[in-house]
Amino acid sequence: MSAERFLEGARNRGLEVQVVERAAAGSLAEAAQILGIQAAEIVKSLVVKHKDGTFLFALIPGDRQISWPKLRELIGVNKLSMPSAEAALAATGYERGTITPVGADGDWPVYADESIRGKRISMGAGAHGRSAFLHADSLIAAYRATVADISEPLG
Repeated sequence: MSAERFLEGARNRGLEVQVVERAAAGSLAEAAQILGIQAAEIVKSLVVKHKDGTFLFALIPGDRQISWPKLRELIGVNKLSMPSAEAALAATGYERGTITPVGADGDWPVYADESIRGKRISMGAGAHGRSAFLHADSLIAAYRATVADISEPLG
């Protein structure tokens, strides 16, 4: 099951995580309200497809969106895309809304927006109705994530 895979992945990477059960949420804003935190404290784990067919993870705070031009420039490519929900599930083993690099099927590069550094964050925990709390710096170190400005305000 995906929730167990998440916990095993955290143990394997030496991550201290607190997993909480929560009511189902229809949106990130609703999840933040249920958890009693700000949207910026929830980190979205986005699966991004490289033009060569490989994948990467982009970690973006909930109050921001991915900046495609910034991420393309950082990686040095002219084309990146979001795979379909089905392709993301096949690639990670996680459904959209639960995706996380922790315990995911692929051991891909991780890119983290610089704004999450130094914060305690919440993110998907591999199953709907579950959220994980952990320190962003620990996540960044465990995955040797590249930290850069890769987001922009929602809009």
